Amino acid sequence: MKHLDLKSRGAALNTKNRFEPFHIEFDEEYLNEYFDSGENLKKVKTQFFNDNTKSILAKNDSPDLGFDYSINPYRGCEHGCIYCYARPSHEYLGFSAGLDFETKIMVKKDAPQLLEEAFSKKSWIPQSIMFSGNTDCYQPVERKLGITRECLKVFLKFRNPVGVITKNALIQRDIDILKELAELSLVTTVISITTLHRELSRKLEPRTSVPVKRLETISKLSSEGIPIGVNVAPIIPGLNDEEIPAILKAAAECGAVFAGRTILRLPYSIKDLFIEWLERNYPEKASRILNRIKEVRGGELSSAEFGKRMRGEGKYAEHIHQLFKTCCNRYGLNKEKIEIRTDLFKPPRKASGQGELFG
Repeated sequence: MKHLDLKSRGAALNTKNRFEPFHIEFDEEYLNEYFDSGENLKKVKTQFFNDNTKSILAKNDSPDLGFDYSINPYRGCEHGCIYCYARPSHEYLGFSAGLDFETKIMVKKDAPQLLEEAFSKKSWIPQSIMFSGNTDCYQPVERKLGITRECLKVFLKFRNPVGVITKNALIQRDIDILKELAELSLVTTVISITTLHRELSRKLEPRTSVPVKRLETISKLSSEGIPIGVNVAPIIPGLNDEEIPAILKAAAECGAVFAGRTILRLPYSIKDLFIEWLERNYPEKASRILNRIKEVRGGELSSAEFGKRMRGEGKYAEHIHQLFKTCCNRYGLNKEKIEIRTDLFKPPRKASGQGELFG
């Protein structure tokens, strides 16, 4: 597979869509020969499309996750994290999990209204919803569209609990709403940190907030009384696993009170994207890193088995988890469970009938 040297993008190619009958690869030699220059292709613009979905809450059937429903205002993610487990979901739309995933974004403009409709149903049982369960709800376009902010207003209006996870410091914009939710014990927030090294972050996650801004975000949310945690994810054996102690220490010092972790998994075409990325950015380390990943995946690069797909398996995986647990204890993380309330839910008021008016 040929790739282009693209500016500020994670993927350098479009992998084959497993649901499509044919695939066309980039051909830079052809473009340079028959056009003035292929240089413009290095600045691939992001395109946005309306997603006219009729529902907004996605049901989770995985026992590995601690929630039943999630909400995703966007499909595809401009952050461009090369390892993102959500990439293959773009293939259901006829796109590629590669460059398409980070340059062709589906936008659910009606998400706030759809959320209100979901909460207004008699069948809705108040429970915490993960925001977002797939792609980042604070990716760059959110600054302009504000869909996530409007959805948070709906959570507050109905007093339904929500958990927010992001890599973007843009969440600071919504501290006013998050603070109100926190005062009612209706929210938890999580900042994902993969590395503290800016150079590695720019290569792994080209359009996310840099590590120092994520730590600043933890500090600001904590100072406002908003429950905040850190997610060390993904842990990539042989690349960033040695940073676990430093990440947890820095996050705790900034006010994080709980922590989670996930070991890298490479399902479907993410495997090809990640291998290409490794060989392009860290050719001298590629073989060792891939072997380490296989070591925690039973000889493969991924696992779909519940109970193992998030944690990995084997001695090296256990070493990672023990290191994580030891560091959490050392820095005072995960000491107390954060209580989230569901008894404050406020269903919409019904119009009073004539009998009530005059009775």
